[in-house]
Amino acid sequence: MKKYYPRLIESKIESKLKSSGAVLVAGPKFCGKTTTCMNYQKSFIKLNTRQTIDLAKINPKGVLIGEKPRLIDEWQTVPDIWNQVKDALDFEYAFGQFILTGSSTPADKTQIHHSGAGRIVPLKMRPMSLYESEESKGIVSISELFNNSSLEFFDINNDFQLADAAYLLCRGGWPISVQDDRDLGLEITRNYYDSLFVFENSENERFRNKKPEVFKMILRSYARNISTEAPYTTIIEDIKSSNSRTMDSKTFDDYMDALKDLFIIEDLLAWNPNIRSKTSIRTSPTRHFVDTSIACRALNISPNDLLNDLKSFGYFFEDFAVRDLSIYASTIDGEINHYRDNTGLECDAILRLPSNKWAAIEIKLGGEKLIQEGADSLNRLKEKLLNKSDETTPAFMMILTACGPLYKRPDGIYVVPINCLRP
Repeated sequence: MKKYYPRLIESKIESKLKSSGAVLVAGPKFCGKTTTCMNYQKSFIKLNTRQTIDLAKINPKGVLIGEKPRLIDEWQTVPDIWNQVKDALDFEYAFGQFILTGSSTPADKTQIHHSGAGRIVPLKMRPMSLYESEESKGIVSISELFNNSSLEFFDINNDFQLADAAYLLCRGGWPISVQDDRDLGLEITRNYYDSLFVFENSENERFRNKKPEVFKMILRSYARNISTEAPYTTIIEDIKSSNSRTMDSKTFDDYMDALKDLFIIEDLLAWNPNIRSKTSIRTSPTRHFVDTSIACRALNISPNDLLNDLKSFGYFFEDFAVRDLSIYASTIDGEINHYRDNTGLECDAILRLPSNKWAAIEIKLGGEKLIQEGADSLNRLKEKLLNKSDETTPAFMMILTACGPLYKRPDGIYVVPINCLRP
């Protein structure tokens, strides 16, 4: 029996079941939604076969019958279930009645007649972070740094090399791919990618009518522009030039909406501090994936390919780090953004809390030169915001690296390898 890895989202699920009538856990296929939510159900139904889906369409209200909490897996295959859950909670409200899971948005959103606000609380589940897959030592806690930036850390970290980071990036955080056999882990991820766009039997007509090769063509271009602010026009032109295929903006937008509905891409929005100056803040999002392994598979990139092209490795590692930072941030009700202005000053990740505390994080592969570049950028950002902004100073500043030692610099900036981080 395969080991179950506890997930950081579990505390959120438990909390929401105690404070809301229903919880919706949504995220990409195979990220572990059903397995995790099964820990909280007292009855369940999986809408993953034609027979159960057809029966649920005939009698969607009957799907709700069972001991509570009732888990309804892949609810979006029968969108009217949403309305039935909302009506049931309106009729007799009680906490912790239903758990809904879904790996895409409904086939026909027009069938949803109520927003569910105040009744159904959404939670986004991502693939596993390194801390969840037990591949991070978790020496440095982000939440602890927000409360105490005077903490000291030191670890040589000799047991984690650049090759390890390259492997974990290509394998991804899919629970089924976390294997002792590294070759097997990569093969499982490859199989996962190949199955992403098999829609012949999909209930969602939007997906069923789309061409898998076009999805993959767009992902290849997206992967070539990973961790950049490339506009959609650039990606469209890249598709045209590299595939000798015409693609208008309407078709592209339609496919992009589908990729977002499937939780495959996850762009990082820009942070706009309240700066009282004439400096223009760039608001373009950076292009990211919910898991970097998808980008690697789109371009058929192996760990050795990354090690032989460190410049490209840097862009892919930034995406990988954003994945873990996004998971850790959501655990503490935080949010991740990026910063860049028209002077060229940028910061890869701004982690903000509801309390208005924030932290600035630069993402580098490692090495003295890159770490110093990251530190210079962080110190310039801190100085600019200190002199010209209503924002408070950052609670802490960090350079997140792919490998190397863990330590605190004399200027107070933490240098933290990704395998030493936790929420």
